[in-house]
Amino acid sequence: MTLVIKAEKRTELGKNASGRLRRQGLVPAILYGQSMGSVPLTLKKKDIIEILKSETGENTIFRVAYDSEEKDVMIKEVQINPVTDELTHVDLISISMDKPVRVSVPVELVGEPVGVKVEGGLVDFLLRELDIECLPREIPESIKIDISQLHLHQSFKVMNLELPAGIKVLHEPQTAIVVISSVAEEAAPATTEEVVETAEMKEPEVIKKERKKEEEEETKG
Repeated sequence: MTLVIKAEKRTELGKNASGRLRRQGLVPAILYGQSMGSVPLTLKKKDIIEILKSETGENTIFRVAYDSEEKDVMIKEVQINPVTDELTHVDLISISMDKPVRVSVPVELVGEPVGVKVEGGLVDFLLRELDIECLPREIPESIKIDISQLHLHQSFKVMNLELPAGIKVLHEPQTAIVVISSVAEEAAPATTEEVVETAEMKEPEVIKKERKKEEEEETKG
């Protein structure tokens, strides 16, 4: 049975209006859809928190009812206050149950590798989520990978996955999901050049995120 949550259309927009909603236990949201543009909504915060805490999390399919409308939706993005950890905004996306969607699902490792148990290696978990495309009703809660037969220096790649028909993985086939590394490889310190290069790569990303946040605040204001 599909979960249905009630919503109301928002007529007041901006920071002040959003703040008043949050103080009432509500959260501002926007529903997006290809044929409908964007619809500002108000949701009960507890309804969204329950969905996020469920086993399917952001990949939960539910229906949102407002006015005389009722839409199949998924959570596209949530915004959390970094200081208070409070849910501040939700983006929803309208979906069609007979059209594929793109989502990220967690990877779950099963078994203890030979390379760890016998050969003294370590599990290097490189890709903890997989981007996939499938029909909404076929979205798995997680993708399980049996790594019990992996030896030292062996890896499990995207090309090794055995998935049900209808699920398409969006990563390159040669992408490694998990590698059994030696202790020496895992503990090797980064060189000065690597540290500098990493810092240089991270700086633009942080700036980009801050700019995006500022743009969103200006839009909502």
